[in-house]
Amino acid sequence: MADKKTALVTGGTRGIGAAISKKLKEDGHHVIANYAGNKNAAAEFERETGIETLKFDVADFKAVEKACKDLEMDILVNNAGVTRDKMLHKMDVEDWHTVMRINLDSCFNMCRVLVPGMRTRGWGRVINISSINGQKGQMGQTNYAAAKAGMIGFTKSLALENAIKKITVNAICPGYIETEMTAAMDAGVLENIVKQIPRGRMGKPEEIAATVSFLASSDAAFINGATMSVNGGQYMV
Repeated sequence: MADKKTALVTGGTRGIGAAISKKLKEDGHHVIANYAGNKNAAAEFERETGIETLKFDVADFKAVEKACKDLEMDILVNNAGVTRDKMLHKMDVEDWHTVMRINLDSCFNMCRVLVPGMRTRGWGRVINISSINGQKGQMGQTNYAAAKAGMIGFTKSLALENAIKKITVNAICPGYIETEMTAAMDAGVLENIVKQIPRGRMGKPEEIAATVSFLASSDAAFINGATMSVNGGQYMV
């Protein structure tokens, strides 16, 4: 079992986030899973897994500060995210800002509150869940792709700033993963996507969680500022 650390996973009760929370608990860490909306679903997740849940809006700096200022977290996984897909010439201003706030501003909010404690303690892991579409772009996702690409630049800069304090900061770019979000997509669209994946299938949330588990471990101490693509070979950088 790994050395027991404390971990906070944003958007940690559903989809990829839930798989990450469960894996980090399995690794022996004390995990807190953040959520923003469905209190009943979060309570059920907590009952089923024994993982503590904490409700706050990652896009609101004051809410993050209030919820997290007294927490001493060793591992931070910035996973919370939303989509508001539409071609740019039809996109509402609020759809742009909502995606930027939840996907990108949240990384600043969480890190600004929690990284200083990591620096004081001289150890930390920040793992940002970006996306294949932040690497290659995607029609109808200028907001989402821009936010996820921004996470990659954020990751590299934060990694440089904190390496001397034994804090690593890395990004994971999942490809198309079997979640509620992809399950809601048109079957024909999904079929065409799978045809583009050399592995011949979509990924599983547990495969992203396994990558997080490794990056959170002491074995990954020399990996810093990296962008890890977990996409079945769909897009190779």
